[in-house]
Amino acid sequence: MICLPARPSSRVLGESSMKMKLLAGVMALALVGCSEQSSEDASTTTAADTEAPAVAEESADAAAAPRIGIEAAPGVAFDYAYTFRLVDKQIARVQEEHAAACETLGNQRCRIVDVRYQLSDEKLVEAQTQFKLEPGIARRFGANAIASVEKAEGVLADASVAGEDVGTEILASQQRSAGSKAEIARLEARLNSGGLDKRERAELLAQIGQLRGGLSGERQTRGAGEARIAWTSVAFNYVSNGGLPGIGHENLFANARETLMRSGSTALTFVLTLGAAILPWGILLALIVAFWRSRLVTAVRLQLRSSQKANDPAIPPTS
Repeated sequence: MICLPARPSSRVLGESSMKMKLLAGVMALALVGCSEQSSEDASTTTAADTEAPAVAEESADAAAAPRIGIEAAPGVAFDYAYTFRLVDKQIARVQEEHAAACETLGNQRCRIVDVRYQLSDEKLVEAQTQFKLEPGIARRFGANAIASVEKAEGVLADASVAGEDVGTEILASQQRSAGSKAEIARLEARLNSGGLDKRERAELLAQIGQLRGGLSGERQTRGAGEARIAWTSVAFNYVSNGGLPGIGHENLFANARETLMRSGSTALTFVLTLGAAILPWGILLALIVAFWRSRLVTAVRLQLRSSQKANDPAIPPTS
């Protein structure tokens, strides 16, 4: 007798199906939650990666040049000075790059006021470029210059920022001008009142002229101060990165060879010049000596000597 397994009832099948559906739903929810968490993590990572270069750039920028905001120092005229140390051959190229960067900004924002390049007695290069920049871009201009120097394998050797409180000086000048104008008005009123003799009128007119001259000087002072505030001075100094004193980076053996060649050439030139000056006289002297010792001249001399002996009674004749 063969016993067949009992078929599951419909109730058991329904419960199994329900469990499978619940399990599938739980797994789907878990996958959705993981996906959302991954997206959030990716977004956070992307934001962090995006902010990191910006923070790094800001930190590097702050380390490269002093960060001084114009808002924190109103009325102060700043002077930036940088000293770059580079290889001699790179100085001219970097100097041209900085000048080109200023020209790109335009005359309204940047002006080149002085350029200098020289080779010192120690065979080392020294150069300088001075700029006048719009105050808002002076610090950024310096930071970009530092980056170009580092790209040329140079270093920032020194940096300084000097400030002058020009705004306070302008305010004091305005106050002095206001006082001078009030004094001029008082003196003119005294003149117009009459009852003054010539001496008093002359004294008042001299005082008024002196005060007006002071007003002109104050206007010039304020104009110079306003120009100082409107433009920031930036100076780039370029110095050589070293070398032997008096020699620099030159090849000693090549220099010695060139010196030897120059010395030999100088000596040869001297000998040839001296020979050219003495040779004609030497040839003339040699010709005279040769002519004097020739047979003809010798015979003439012997004949003259014999005649002299024959005519001189003091000399006995030779036997």
